[in-house]
Amino acid sequence: MSDYLHLLISVTVLLGLGSFEPVFDITDPAFIEECVREHNKHRADVTPTAANMRYMTWDEGLAETARAWARFCLFEHNIYLREVRRIHPTFTSVGENIWAGAPYSLFKPESAVKLWKDEDQDYNYDTDQCTKVCGHYTQIVWADSYKVGCAAQACPNGVAETTFSTKPGIIFVCNYATALFFTVILYLSLVILFFFFQNSAFTSHNSDSSLFFWNSEFIFCNLNFFASHNFDFRI
Repeated sequence: MSDYLHLLISVTVLLGLGSFEPVFDITDPAFIEECVREHNKHRADVTPTAANMRYMTWDEGLAETARAWARFCLFEHNIYLREVRRIHPTFTSVGENIWAGAPYSLFKPESAVKLWKDEDQDYNYDTDQCTKVCGHYTQIVWADSYKVGCAAQACPNGVAETTFSTKPGIIFVCNYATALFFTVILYLSLVILFFFFQNSAFTSHNSDSSLFFWNSEFIFCNLNFFASHNFDFRI
């Protein structure tokens, strides 16, 4: 067989694989830019307007952690998030949002982050309470979360623990630092800040460093085959 024919067969096989299993590289500037942009877009658009929202930037370590877990193609939270220093060399509290869907064509970082953001309709800022699942939203807009790292993994044999586990699918994982604490307000609004300045008074909150929060609710859509999961843990 000629070298040309060998090359042609190789290219054909690679193209075939590429069309079946999309590859998302955590070092791809376009992928990074979209993930960071979409998070900051929603952080800047909270109601009431935030006075202390930090600008979120990419963290390679968080992305590597997200990629390592996404490769399991399992719609469950990373069991190693509890282990300090194993999950990240610097941060001791890491949050996690997970989206899974099928088919591959459904996936865009923008769409997944928007799905998490849309939980804002079930969150009441005044009472700091959720009427339904809103843990993904609150993690996105937690003022002190200033680092994000995400990864997307194609799962040709399906994403386990989903209603579409027998279909070729994709899983998208984002990790955050620092993780959301539910004992303090999500962010300080401009209205509250103005009130504090007018009265020359500030409030403070003490949080138990051993606090553990687990939110295991699922969101499924049988039409579009997507699901979301949220986890927050801090040591």
